[in-house]
Amino acid sequence: MPQCIFCNLPKEKVIAENDLALAFYDAYPVNEGHVLIIPKRHVETYFDATQDEKNAISLLLAKAKEKLDERFHPDGYNIGVNVGAAAGQTIFHLHVHLIPRYAGDVPDPRGGVRKIKKSLVPYAEEGE
Repeated sequence: MPQCIFCNLPKEKVIAENDLALAFYDAYPVNEGHVLIIPKRHVETYFDATQDEKNAISLLLAKAKEKLDERFHPDGYNIGVNVGAAAGQTIFHLHVHLIPRYAGDVPDPRGGVRKIKKSLVPYAEEGE
């Protein structure tokens, strides 16, 4: 895709790759070390990817985590995928976010990705 920024990613940005996917640092990171993993083939969403591409992405998640553990020493991770404009997808080439988390980076991290919007039912308090 000539107009897709991920299809035209400069090779020097790639930090890890395999036959079907590649990983690189997010240009607009949520936290230090934020990585994106994408399939090499242009597909819009996670659900458009083949099982082989999903497996390749999973392998790179593990490889990128090792690199981030070594370089940044995070205390945890969030892994996420935005599927469709209503879910916040703005670049329509599948990309999986690997976001390192650090103790104290937010006042109360409980609920993690559940906090992207107000829940229909309040999240259980600790011990409930």
